[in-house]
Parts: sequence; structure tokens; C-alpha cells
Amino acid sequence: MFENVQVADLTWPEVGERAAAGVILAVPVGATEQHGPHLPLSTDTDVAVALCTRLAAVRPDVCVAPAVPYGSSGEHAGFPGTLSIGQAALELLIIELCRSATETFDRVLLVSGHGGNLEPLRKACALLRGESRDVHMYLPRYRGDPHAGRSETSMQLALTPGRVRAERAVAGDARPLTEILPLMRAGGVRAVSANGVLGDPVGATADEGMALLAHLTTDLNDQIRLWWPAASRERTGT
Repeated sequence: MFENVQVADLTWPEVGERAAAGVILAVPVGATEQHGPHLPLSTDTDVAVALCTRLAAVRPDVCVAPAVPYGSSGEHAGFPGTLSIGQAALELLIIELCRSATETFDRVLLVSGHGGNLEPLRKACALLRGESRDVHMYLPRYRGDPHAGRSETSMQLALTPGRVRAERAVAGDARPLTEILPLMRAGGVRAVSANGVLGDPVGATADEGMALLAHLTTDLNDQIRLWWPAASRERTGT
């Protein structure tokens, strides 16, 4: 449908053309937080952007907004570089952002790369849909280490291998998340992992990362078909 899918690169008339054609605005929502001694602070944002961009590559009715690089990352406090805006601020940010976006776009998709964003995004979506705004959210789910372990390291190797300090990748707390969650709720990630890793990144590969990103993109595309079936868009003329 359109070649340029990045909203920030467009002019307002070009955005208007895409909105009139019924495109979905995909908004990557990430975080700026520690990801162990080997991954960049932008890892969650990078994954969210990658999923939105890959979705747009397979769906001509998707364009991608600039990423929200700050999230609710209080559990990573105490590690230098973590910049958290908390749940309340993130919820309000998303509400106001989507209110603005739906003045132009009929449909908005929030793609979060950080699990700590789940609750504020869920509350924001509920309020927005209560205002008759067509907003949905997607949080990637996969089996693997919960934070800065093999899964995230593999995806970052697939995206920007030069930003991964592979020589610094060491295991952190590898216990099941259900076992360490009470400790984390009381004292954050620092209470269970001195290096900030939950899992073991050793042995991660770019091929694994590419396969995981492909799987998540397919899952995201399948979810969109459930939320916005093509038939319903044809009936409404969007």
C-alpha cells in the first residue's frame, strides 16, 4: 500500500493519506532499564520496534509510530542507567498519546517489549475502549529466561550484534520466576541477582533470535486478525 511505514519520516499530508486508507498505527512501547552487563539499556524498546517494523513489512495496512522508550521499571532500581516513569505516569502517557492518535487513526496497536508495562497498559486500554477508541495491546510471550537471558540476548544478537557485549554474558539467577517473584516484589531484581540477569545468556545465537522474532511477528499478526478481521473493516468502509 505505502512504501514508507515510519510515521516520523512523513509529512502531515502523507500521514493523512495513510489514515484515510485505514492503516493501523503501531506504537512500540519499551523501557530504558538494565539488561545485565552484556545488553544495552534499550533492549526492550529495540524488541518492540523490531516487532512493529516486521509487522509492517508483512501487512501493508500498518505504519509505525516513534517508540516510547520509558516504561514502568521500578523493579530494576539500583542498577545505573535504569530510567523508570512508574505505572501511573505510563498509564497517563498512553491514555493521552492514544487520545491524540485516534484523532487521526481509527485503530491503534500498542506493542510492549517490557513485562512491567502490562498493568498500566491494560488499564489505559480499558479506559480508552470505554471512550469508544479502538486500541489494543500486545505483549510478547515466549518460553525462556525472563530477563536478559538467552531469549533476549538472542534477539539482540539478531537485531544489533555490535551492541551485545558477549564476553560479559554470564548467568544470573536461573530459578523459576514463580520461585523468586516474592523476593523481587520485596526488593526488586537486586534482591535475587547481583548482575541483573534472570536466566543464562551463555550460548545465545543470532539464529535463535531471528527464529524467535519471526515466531512473535506471526503471533502478533494472528492477534490482529482476531481484533480487526478484514471482513469487519470492509463493512465499516475502513
